[in-house]
Amino acid sequence: MFAYQDDDMDSDPFINITGGRAPGGAFRSQSFNFQGSPQRGKDKQDPAIEHDLYVSLEDIAKGCTKKMKISRKVLQADGSTRSEDKVLTINVKPGWKAGTKITFPREGDQGPNKIPADIVFIIRDKSHPLFKREGSDIKYVAKITLKQALCGCSIEVPTLTGQKIPIHFTNEVVKPTTVRRLQGYGLPLPKEPSRRGDLIVNVDIKFPERLSQSAKDILYDTLPN
Repeated sequence: MFAYQDDDMDSDPFINITGGRAPGGAFRSQSFNFQGSPQRGKDKQDPAIEHDLYVSLEDIAKGCTKKMKISRKVLQADGSTRSEDKVLTINVKPGWKAGTKITFPREGDQGPNKIPADIVFIIRDKSHPLFKREGSDIKYVAKITLKQALCGCSIEVPTLTGQKIPIHFTNEVVKPTTVRRLQGYGLPLPKEPSRRGDLIVNVDIKFPERLSQSAKDILYDTLPN
């Protein structure tokens, strides 16, 4: 039996990894040995138990600590097992990439003639309302109107630290392909945390649903062919 609890989670405190919900409400998982029955005198290790650990971009930017509560079976001297709760601490380093694996060797269920499974947590990016990660860079889409694109505008770009960076489009016509790169406002590089990726700003121009005939006439007379 194995379950885990993220101290940041506010939903069901026990999350199933490989099995279903057990009687009593908590989720339990089962450890399977795909090697067949253990041979006498030769213990077999259960397959690793993996679970995704979702981390926000803000936590990836500065690093954080996650405490995961597991519940497992522990082998007694008389050959019986009892349930035990244990807290595993994961120190997420700044800039860790999605897919990074953290392994806790032999923390799975104990039992006769077997080696407990390794517990493996896999770092995943938690969905963000503003940014999307691309390696150590992050992307932000700035929405502007067609009027702003043609006549010029200034926008404020948010960052992971809460700071806002102004970008001015006052002397140019903004095109759908316009991109701005703010150096050093991305995520730390995993192997060089003192360096950071960039914040890449793409522009999304909102076109009007329809134009009046008078507006069309003005644009026809004003815009170059």
